[in-house]
Amino acid sequence: MGRLLVVSNRLPVTLRIGEQGPELQPSAGGLATGLRAPHEQAEGRWIGWPGPLGDLDTGQRERALGELAERRLVPVELSAEEIARYYEGYANGVLWPLFHYMPWQLPLEVAEFPVYEAVNERFADAVAAEWTPGDTIWVHDYQLLLVPGMLRERLPDARIGFFLHIPFPSSEIFRCLPERERILRGMLGADLIGFHTAAYARHFGSSVLRILGVAPRVDRVRFRGRDVRIGVFPMGVDAEGFAAFASQPDVEAMARELRGDPSTRLLVGIDRLDYTKGIERRLLAYERMLLRHPELLGHVRFVQVAVPSREDVGAYQEFRGRAEALIGRIHGEFATPSWVPVHWIYRGLSREEVVALYRAADVMVVTPLRDGMNLVAKEFAASRVDEDGVLVLSEFAGVASELAEVVSVNPYDVDVVAEAYHRALTIPLEERRERMRALRRRVFSYDVHRWVREFLAALDDAAASAVTAPLRMTPAPEVAALAARLRSEPLLLLLDYDGTLVPFAGSPRLATPDAELHGLLAELAARPNTEVHVVSGRAPDVLERWLGDLPIALHAEHGLWSRGSPGEKWRARSAPSTQWRESVARILEDFAARTPGTLVEEKTASLAWHYRAADPDFGARQAKELQIHLSEVLSNLPVEILPGNMVIEIRPHGVHKGRIAEEVTPWVRPGLRIVAIGDDLTDEDLFAALPEDAETIHVGPAPSVARWRLLDVASARRFLRALLPGAGPPA
Repeated sequence: MGRLLVVSNRLPVTLRIGEQGPELQPSAGGLATGLRAPHEQAEGRWIGWPGPLGDLDTGQRERALGELAERRLVPVELSAEEIARYYEGYANGVLWPLFHYMPWQLPLEVAEFPVYEAVNERFADAVAAEWTPGDTIWVHDYQLLLVPGMLRERLPDARIGFFLHIPFPSSEIFRCLPERERILRGMLGADLIGFHTAAYARHFGSSVLRILGVAPRVDRVRFRGRDVRIGVFPMGVDAEGFAAFASQPDVEAMARELRGDPSTRLLVGIDRLDYTKGIERRLLAYERMLLRHPELLGHVRFVQVAVPSREDVGAYQEFRGRAEALIGRIHGEFATPSWVPVHWIYRGLSREEVVALYRAADVMVVTPLRDGMNLVAKEFAASRVDEDGVLVLSEFAGVASELAEVVSVNPYDVDVVAEAYHRALTIPLEERRERMRALRRRVFSYDVHRWVREFLAALDDAAASAVTAPLRMTPAPEVAALAARLRSEPLLLLLDYDGTLVPFAGSPRLATPDAELHGLLAELAARPNTEVHVVSGRAPDVLERWLGDLPIALHAEHGLWSRGSPGEKWRARSAPSTQWRESVARILEDFAARTPGTLVEEKTASLAWHYRAADPDFGARQAKELQIHLSEVLSNLPVEILPGNMVIEIRPHGVHKGRIAEEVTPWVRPGLRIVAIGDDLTDEDLFAALPEDAETIHVGPAPSVARWRLLDVASARRFLRALLPGAGPPA
């Protein structure tokens, strides 16, 4: 069994200088807790920045490095300048605000990307130096977005997972990033990319389509010859650990002390001091509640913990100043000699203090303007062993997609949040307990340990099914050897039409077979012990008109229709639902009207929008927009969107070329060699359904699972001619 190599910006320890010298104290974060067991069990390695080792003298440094090695922690040492530019400058100065939908926080010039890239290279080098065959690599978060791609270049066969712990923004926001293509390519080096919510996964897929022009297929992206899986894995907390800690007598005693007078209600917020956390609006809503409900004066307190964060960054200093000024205003308006409405705690708290606050709170307030997940909400529920307390939760926190029993709010609507506070304070006890029991069931059923297990299991599956296909063409001598080997064998030929037997034309109607192709197919059909099948996306009447006089089998609309020999009646394999056609046809016609050079092709079961004759740039942009629009319209219908070579086709589920292989191959007589040739995504279904000993040939430069690759239509025709008796090698 291979080891687990965890890669994160920080190691799961904190370096402190104590009286006895440097000390490594374990971190209590969710990632460190969840990965501690698999790290220890598999003799794994954890790779990350250890903290400022440069501040130590030689002896202290050697001691610290020795302790790291004993714990199988691999340090990536960074200078103070690198931390300032890679971490503060780019990761937190550019990526953090943009991914949290705050592009106005971006600097006027994004100048730190070269340092970010160089540090990511350092991490990739450190991982590659540790990796041995069979190891699993799991890269974490926005500081290391380029590392998966860099590792794929260094370790083509490695099993690589990546998880993003913050939101992935909509494509409109993400496209603001100057280095957007580079970031996406870096992430797509992984076998599996994990997100907290389905919305983040959709946004990622939309960005890949809009920026790289690669269309996602359900839960994966085909990129550079590999299937990159996209998964949703909402991170949990160590629920059992929090519950056990919250039940300790000293924690319960501290909670009682924090509550004080039982008649006073307690609202609690615990956050890093960050402009994404919504602290200002949260305080405004509290002020608004006191104005509207003066009967609460003297009977409610708000404890807001703001853990210092990025104190040297001007935006954070300004944010702290605004928050403290607002608290001063609230105190000036409402405070009395015996009552202070807001308790502002600007420091980090111990775990005991945090959990005691969870236990003491009547209402926990988690109202970020945008948050990837927000584990505070789950920690609060796990800690409430008394099954009491109410959670007021922003709908823009990732955790909101899981926790239905909260009081949900739009944090931008101060009036609504104020009323939500009042409602939370007045919910009857039995309803509070019913809500909390449901929250706790969910938090305990999907904890951080299950998150780790499910991600790693999905990564194993993704890596096993990812197919790497070289994008180089098969050398001419190898093509000649293949043709020579097949020339004397009985053959079953499965041939695509457009892009394989004929070049693409500006209009599908113009791609008629020329005399050379007609003669070649006739000669192949006359070849001894040879069956010829043309498997196309074309409609039956088109194939019949163009190729119907040849003694070959024809399969139309990707296998929906077939006929064996000339004069034989076409038969349909199924009668798929067509309820979606009318609405989709209107959308396609609308895009065709707005995009000069495009047209709509109607088939029996499918519709296609062709844009080969459109302006290349405008047509590509419109095709991306159409795919996104159709993805939303058709999300719950039994159809799929199939991007092809300058065409987007919408077809029912279950209608694909692989069905031809499923019907034909069981009847193949012994000794008959199957040869399949195609050029686009529809042919991948055919290749995948064929037996392992079939010869699969891809035409063109696109990624494919095919065993062999030919450059173009002319190469495909030369290869087919080389299969005829007495023929020489492909010219």
